Amino acid sequence: MNDPKPAAASYSGAPPTQEERTWAMFAHLSAFALFVFPVAGNIIAPLIIWLARRETSAFVEMEAKEALNFNISVVLGWMVCGSLFFMLIGVPLAAALSLYWVIMAVVAGVKASEGAGYRYPFTLRLVK
Repeated sequence: MNDPKPAAASYSGAPPTQEERTWAMFAHLSAFALFVFPVAGNIIAPLIIWLARRETSAFVEMEAKEALNFNISVVLGWMVCGSLFFMLIGVPLAAALSLYWVIMAVVAGVKASEGAGYRYPFTLRLVK
């Protein structure tokens, strides 16, 4: 199911270049496109980076795919929170999930800018 190895261990090859690290960082931080495109910006932006850069860099492909999977998982979590809204537990759960989303996206962006792969915890790996 979930691979216990960190993402950096599954990446083989030369260390990522500065350009690759920048694109990988953008892939993680593109989750904040949700604030510009509220419907699905946090999914569309990493998807665009993954589709555009997957042929040119294995590191960017891996990081963009990880960001895409994380954001899909978060959207599914928000949907669950929305269904629990009337039970009054949905609001605090959505707030906690939103805080987790922001923190993890920033942490992953920093790791990618350092050239280290990052695997989000508690993420469904739907895009392989």
